[in-house]
Amino acid sequence: MKTNPKQFPKNFFWGGAVAANQLEGAFLEDGKGWSVADINLFRDDIDLKKKGNKEVDTEFIKFAMEDKVGRYPKRQGIDFYRTYKDDLKMLADMGMNSFRTSIDWSRIFPNGDDEAPNEAGLKYYDDLFDTLNELGMEPLITLSHYEIPLNLTLKYNGWYSRQTIEFFEKYAKVVMERYKDKVRYWILVNQMNMITHESFNHLGIPSDSVENLTQAKYQGLHNELVACGRVIRNAKQINSGFQIGMMSYYGHAAPATNKPEDVLASVRQNQLEYFVPDVLVRGKYPNYMYRFLEESNINIEFGENDEEDLKNTVDYVTFSYYYTQIVSAESFADGHKTLFNPNLPANDWGWSIDPVGLRSALNLFYDRYQLPIMITENGMGFLEDLNSDNTIEDDYRIEFLRAHIEQMKEAIHDGVELIGFYPWGPIDLVSCSSSEMSKRYGFIYVDIDDYGQGSKKRFKKKSFNWYKEVIESNGEVLG
Repeated sequence: MKTNPKQFPKNFFWGGAVAANQLEGAFLEDGKGWSVADINLFRDDIDLKKKGNKEVDTEFIKFAMEDKVGRYPKRQGIDFYRTYKDDLKMLADMGMNSFRTSIDWSRIFPNGDDEAPNEAGLKYYDDLFDTLNELGMEPLITLSHYEIPLNLTLKYNGWYSRQTIEFFEKYAKVVMERYKDKVRYWILVNQMNMITHESFNHLGIPSDSVENLTQAKYQGLHNELVACGRVIRNAKQINSGFQIGMMSYYGHAAPATNKPEDVLASVRQNQLEYFVPDVLVRGKYPNYMYRFLEESNINIEFGENDEEDLKNTVDYVTFSYYYTQIVSAESFADGHKTLFNPNLPANDWGWSIDPVGLRSALNLFYDRYQLPIMITENGMGFLEDLNSDNTIEDDYRIEFLRAHIEQMKEAIHDGVELIGFYPWGPIDLVSCSSSEMSKRYGFIYVDIDDYGQGSKKRFKKKSFNWYKEVIESNGEVLG
């Protein structure tokens, strides 16, 4: 009788994941244009648990572009634009055989609608990908990771405009043709189902530029799905060996109680989270979505060839996994809100810690799609300060990752085809949601604080050597 494996596959990708906008810096250098990330303002006057990227209007965009007082940390990042060779060498020394990052769209097409790409931007990624390949780290490259050119938001209302489909298609074609011999694995859009928590960063639709923002978001998401279908088709023509993947934020919610109404709320909530991968894997809108759109008074306008474009599907699926949530009939009715599970431990930002939930997530995705899976983000932010000897004893991080890797092995034994694991932020970087440095994820400490002060030096944490042993043993030695 056939048995499922109990170990990680021999060719497993042990990687790490970052985003260009959170670590590169080099704001407006070498022809780079403004992106939506460049107006993410850091604030130290609100509670950690309430920080996050909210809706953005045109007034704030223009204010941020002129502001000389506020702090916008993503404009400086950790200076990876200049330090990437040394930083990647440290990660390669840990044993990482893959690295996920993004191409900053605004570094290639500064305004999004430019006639020709920015050669300096293209050259930078030539060098970055060459470095990765020389170090034996398979590049896993995201095309859009909250780096939409800001001009597209001001001039076209971001993804709400069908013209953005053509701009994204052109951008993707340029970079895929340029790097066709350097990059094999691609992710289309980061956390593409994230149209609530990262609405503006993701879709680039100013809140005051449309009459009905909810309607605009779903139309924008539709346009983005169509663009992805076109990019998949073009990619296979450029290089038939390309592997094209999609990425979701794992927003699955369990029922708050065993009441039938809460169970149904969970089913409906999770359908909304599966909508994006359902389209990108199956090539069409799922029927449940039509009822949701009808009852929400949302009318999606389809272009003449949209249904054909959507038939181009991905080769693998990926998702980010940070925490799990619950939902009740009442919270679902109140704008599809989810709740943190009060029975789980949490970090300083209120994010619950649920390793067993990762095994559930892997089974749910694999049962639904039967495609190879990568976990392209997993981790937990912690407040950390260097010890007097420039070390950090981050046993809490080791324990967090150990527990999640153990559940990954269980999922493999369940029969899940898991091919890669990319902890988020293997080197400290600027937080996506709160634009702070003090929310640290990395195996490597970067000496920069929330106000941009520090030596910028890199220091290995205790978890660095622990993860190195995990990789060397292919997940058999977890400490």
